[in-house]
Amino acid sequence: MTRNPGNRRRAAGWLLLPVLLAGCTAGTGAEVDATGAPAGAQIPSPSATGADGSAGESAAAGAQDLQDAYQRVIAQVLPSVVEIRTSSGLGSGVVLDDDGNIVTNAHVVGQETEFQVTFATSPTSYRGTLVGTYPENDLAVVNVRGVPELRPAELGDSDAVEVGDLVLAMGNPLGLSASVTDGIVSATGRTVTEPPSEAVPAGAVLPGTIQTSAAINPGNSGGALVDLDGQVVGIPTLAATNASQGGNAPAPGIGFAIPSNTVADVAEQLVRDGEVTSTNRAALGVTVTTLADPSGRPAGAGVVAVEPGGGAEAAGIRPGDVVTAVDGRPVDSAAGLSTVLADLEVGDTVDVTVLREGDEQVLSVTLGELPAG
Repeated sequence: MTRNPGNRRRAAGWLLLPVLLAGCTAGTGAEVDATGAPAGAQIPSPSATGADGSAGESAAAGAQDLQDAYQRVIAQVLPSVVEIRTSSGLGSGVVLDDDGNIVTNAHVVGQETEFQVTFATSPTSYRGTLVGTYPENDLAVVNVRGVPELRPAELGDSDAVEVGDLVLAMGNPLGLSASVTDGIVSATGRTVTEPPSEAVPAGAVLPGTIQTSAAINPGNSGGALVDLDGQVVGIPTLAATNASQGGNAPAPGIGFAIPSNTVADVAEQLVRDGEVTSTNRAALGVTVTTLADPSGRPAGAGVVAVEPGGGAEAAGIRPGDVVTAVDGRPVDSAAGLSTVLADLEVGDTVDVTVLREGDEQVLSVTLGELPAG
């Protein structure tokens, strides 16, 4: 597994979408195609057209090169992508190593500890058992035994991913095993919040996700987002839905994947320790609740408790304070505070704006690390 070289401040900023849909059970969605050329492909500009038809031949050759690249990557990576079935739904997973460890989304495994795992290259199902789960990053590891041949995927460096890169999403959307969709990297460094779950009632905040136009439908969760070098650069996790249509209609071409460096870091800890012991995520050192104004609208994150010895205590934040901004970004709720912190780094010193008995104060806080438990 590729080790996480370290968190970096996400230059692309942060994002809150009205509605996000985790894709691990039955549902619908529209596949979106994108065209482009891998390194070395020859796709001419219109000005290159010659009277002898050479431009048409060159374009055809370029299209063939692109098709060949897709087919090569699919043949290389698809055997590493599995279907994971639970008692209530299904999702996807990616083989990490020869010991049968498979990474997937925490929302795919839910509260279960045993699964049916099927490989793209075989109709045989194998019993999978839970190694560990970390819902705060929506990642989990499952283990299978007795598989005759395992082909671990190669995790790439997600910090090197750039907007415009061609990518393929591999998984089991709507239960259609071993499906592949294509697209581009639409953005990097997105911070998104998942719908609330039993494990994370406020909804998991996922920092640094990769936005892609490759179709991500229910069942794709936990699968592979792959570049044209055959490296897994992300784990598809969420698709956006259209809030203007009640939050149920998919928003075509807007999906999100957890970056592979985060996947490698969390998965390695789960395999080694059965749990995450180092989150590498910034924390203010407070327990908060969402407060509302007289009209019922969210008005800030009310401090319920302050962690002894933490950055907030050292800066003078007290229970009863209301956090309204961090690092110049407005905070109107507990979830909003988590979203802003997800874009910051452990050890950063930031200005925190609080209301105390009606008076606004700005305090300088050195951020600690989000506890693993």
